[in-house]
Amino acid sequence: MRGCDVTLHVARAGNADDPPVILLHGFPENWTSWRHQIPALVDRGFSVMAPDMRGYNLSDRPTERADYRIRMLIDDVAALVRASGHARAHIVGHDWGGVVAWTFAGVYPELIDKLVIMNAPHMYLYHRALRRPSQFLRAWYVAMFQMPGIAEAALSARDYRAMRRLFANGPVRTGAFSADDIEQYVVAAKQPGALTAMLNYYRALKEPGSSQIARSARAECETLVIWGDRDRALSLRLLIGVEDMARLVQIRRIRDAGHWVQNEAPAEVNKYLVDFLLAPPEQPARPLAPTRPAILHLQ
Repeated sequence: MRGCDVTLHVARAGNADDPPVILLHGFPENWTSWRHQIPALVDRGFSVMAPDMRGYNLSDRPTERADYRIRMLIDDVAALVRASGHARAHIVGHDWGGVVAWTFAGVYPELIDKLVIMNAPHMYLYHRALRRPSQFLRAWYVAMFQMPGIAEAALSARDYRAMRRLFANGPVRTGAFSADDIEQYVVAAKQPGALTAMLNYYRALKEPGSSQIARSARAECETLVIWGDRDRALSLRLLIGVEDMARLVQIRRIRDAGHWVQNEAPAEVNKYLVDFLLAPPEQPARPLAPTRPAILHLQ
């Protein structure tokens, strides 16, 4: 699919006349991150579009860091919605795809129906949480990713050993990724310029105005946050205040899953996801159940 200035590879499934769901993957994955969700959504009457985000796998890889500013990323999603043939779409995002989804909901409210976020912080809450040692220490890798050449060398050393370990040892639930799954991610990362393109998502946050658009975005649509509690990179404190970022929000926590929640707990995620998307629209004036009491016990 041709976007604003790139061509995106998009995996499509289902009847194009059915309500569209756009699935946005995170770092360092691609569209196959959603292999458990795509058939479940199609079976329940949705059409699915799962792109390789710009820079990833089979999509174009612009060479300039500025080409990965959040504004560019959300414009790609807007192009996807318009290409679906529908006026609006449900947007689902994990990790970096979730950051893009949060921002898209705030900038393009006319193009979104419902929003689903999986283990991805709203950028306002993330920057606030970085003031606390618990989240600051978890984010050590973000600083390393800012170092051109060094980050690429660290991730690719010894046949991409760090990336292989990320998928093999990172999930809380064992077996979330098979050897074939991991190899497929590594093969995609080995393509010329791919690692730098993927890392530019982090580096472009320092471009003028890039992160501000994400920090200021607010979602007015119905929103579901699915969170694996044992995420090693993202503290549960990132859920505190989420109702200020999305007025019509509900949270579903999966206590024995980690960051790769849609791969670690596909049955639970699919149930929450499909039930939410199929539920009748809420009245705009009536928010969903408040979420703050569920996390007040956090230290």
